[in-house]
Amino acid sequence: MNPWRALLALSFLLLGGCLVTFDEPLPGAGSAPKALLGQWRSQDAWGEPLTLSIGRDKAGVYTATAQAQGKPAQRYRFTVLQRGHRWYASAAVPAAFGSGFTVAGFDLVGRRELVIYSLDVEQVRQAVEAGELEGHAVDVAADDGPGMRIDTPPSQLQAYLDDPANSDLFVEAARFQRMEQ
Repeated sequence: MNPWRALLALSFLLLGGCLVTFDEPLPGAGSAPKALLGQWRSQDAWGEPLTLSIGRDKAGVYTATAQAQGKPAQRYRFTVLQRGHRWYASAAVPAAFGSGFTVAGFDLVGRRELVIYSLDVEQVRQAVEAGELEGHAVDVAADDGPGMRIDTPPSQLQAYLDDPANSDLFVEAARFQRMEQ
């Protein structure tokens, strides 16, 4: 996994595997639980410390600042949406990685742990092949292989993601602990 991908995971975009992108962000934006805001820590695949700082601006857009040891901080803007018991984050993807938007899921376990879920590209590929989603494979400037670009209209996509039968589309990508103040 290249370092750019590790940092994106920290900021809700993805962790490992191939990238699934969308033409549009998830419709609507909401407010995340206040417990999401603040300082978080974890370790990368090599055991190096990672930090994540999450804040919100006056326009309601969230910013995640991720930093791996010895690397410059990376900053990403994202929106959140709650549907039932599920929380989603949606962020723009740089052109070098396919552009468009990506979607991740997240959960707060108590007030001390943040779990981030990424879309499993293989499950998404199977959904496209089965005609459940519209999309196609795309090559991105990454070493993790081809990704998927989903063209399904946003309302249909949201209904598909919300369906409990499709919960296996999301896999745990990262787990963070709240940093002591």
